[in-house]
Amino acid sequence: MPLFGNIFSPKKTPPRKSASLSNLHTLDRSTREIELGLKYGSPVMNIGVQSLTFEDGQWISESGGNVSGKEVQRLKKRNLQLEEENNLFRLKIEVLLEMLSESTAETHLIQKELEDVRSNSRRKK
Repeated sequence: MPLFGNIFSPKKTPPRKSASLSNLHTLDRSTREIELGLKYGSPVMNIGVQSLTFEDGQWISESGGNVSGKEVQRLKKRNLQLEEENNLFRLKIEVLLEMLSESTAETHLIQKELEDVRSNSRRKK
């Protein structure tokens, strides 16, 4: 039997303490706020000089400018809508110009025929 014990056999580790018996981790956010009085704010992340806030499933820039990400998306959608409307108006103008040129050509033909009929009737007299 060795004097200081077997140096190659490690001691048994003590058993871990049991996990918390509290069920607070199973509660949803609103219940925890009511029960514990916690007010969670929106998550905020600072990257360099830019501050981002997570709201409604999107990261919105706070310090990057005066316009939020939602506002940019709304403006892009409105811009696309206005471009489509502009294209429609251009098409309508082209159609109207074609109609105008067609009616002008018909008017010139009718006037020419009328002048021809008048000149022929004058010659016969």
